Amino acid sequence: MDDTSRTITRADLAESVYEQVGLSRNESSDLVEQVLDEISNTLVSGENVKISSFGSFSVREKGERIGRNPKTGVEVPISPRKVLVFRASHVLKDRINEKQ
Repeated sequence: MDDTSRTITRADLAESVYEQVGLSRNESSDLVEQVLDEISNTLVSGENVKISSFGSFSVREKGERIGRNPKTGVEVPISPRKVLVFRASHVLKDRINEKQ
């Protein structure tokens, strides 16, 4: 990454909606929150989220396994857990690779 890269925030998304859609700033912020809440709630309930031409989010179960403390070399059990996985669509991957 170069020095010009930055992170897009909720406020940035709301500002973009405000500028491009014409809703008020408060309505734009509420809309962004509603979309993010819907995505989050869907994932928490165990369902996948697929956004056409962007990608898909899913929750995967990882089983218990044995890991190793890198400093001491001692083996420790890693408890089972859920992880969030994002898979970019081919359209998004192609767009990213065009920028290079």
